[in-house]
Amino acid sequence: MPGQSTRAPALSIVIPTVADTAALEDTLVSVLENRPSDCEIVVPLGCGYDDPWNISDEVTFVQAPRGSRLVACTNLGIASSRGSVVHVLAAGWKATPGWTDRPLEWFATDDIAAVVPAVVAPDDAGRVVSTGVRLSRGGRRLAATRPVATDGILAKGTAPILEAGFWRADVLQVAGPGFASACGDAYADADMAAAVNCLPLPVVYEADSRVVSGPIRRGPRAFASGLHAERLFWRSLGRGSRPLAIVAHVAEIVRDTVVRLPFGALPMLAGRGVALVEFGSSIPRQRQLQQLREFSADDESGHTLRIDEPHTGLAQPRGRHTAPTPLKRSA
Repeated sequence: MPGQSTRAPALSIVIPTVADTAALEDTLVSVLENRPSDCEIVVPLGCGYDDPWNISDEVTFVQAPRGSRLVACTNLGIASSRGSVVHVLAAGWKATPGWTDRPLEWFATDDIAAVVPAVVAPDDAGRVVSTGVRLSRGGRRLAATRPVATDGILAKGTAPILEAGFWRADVLQVAGPGFASACGDAYADADMAAAVNCLPLPVVYEADSRVVSGPIRRGPRAFASGLHAERLFWRSLGRGSRPLAIVAHVAEIVRDTVVRLPFGALPMLAGRGVALVEFGSSIPRQRQLQQLREFSADDESGHTLRIDEPHTGLAQPRGRHTAPTPLKRSA
């Protein structure tokens, strides 16, 4: 690929770009001005871009099929990167001075799955608007704005949002591989959070790593929201007690129905109905999460995840995920 050396960098910065090339350029300017020395920048494109600034020697552009959404572009960028740490920063979101320093220190000194940066408002650098995402027992995606952390370690089940997060590359492989297109752009990060929750590696919050929020994505329409939310729940069912989760899920459907009355309730319920018919497609994911939980429970002395090919196996845009690579203890 253009601009790559033979040695793998410590950090891969992936900037998924769906359609807005002006937003991409804003993000690129902030990253190029503040990037660390040992990194690569990978830009997966779901749209056309003719590189008017001629920066292909500093940035690797990877073309996804036209119309690819955020999850597909993100997965392509991860698959095209080489670093042991992958930082996803969506087009329109901006880096700040030194934003990678503390996350890289965490990965260098601690066995962790991911680092959640502090996402700040574009009009107020002192106001934190996002500190990760988690999944409720009943399958509701919950956005966090106040971190529940002890010495930087977040409460179990919290993970970075799709648009901004630092990840161990092999964790993205084991927990996915990559983000789930089945859950759509709005719920893919919660699906990943459910998988990370099953791993014996913590997620940390780093207040000194600041990312400026980009434009807020519009949520999916009622039918798609119901479809993806229901898929998310059934895919995540292997992470804990099934009876308790199903009871909580019924309550979540009632809540969602009331919130969407009068016009959005029926399309949402129709979407959930379609996902329920597809229940069988979620069984491999449930088994995968159960496998991760059993691996964690059996591990009493701590371990390091090891994946021989950390970037292979990720789905291509619009493709289905392959079976996960089994977890292996380090020698």
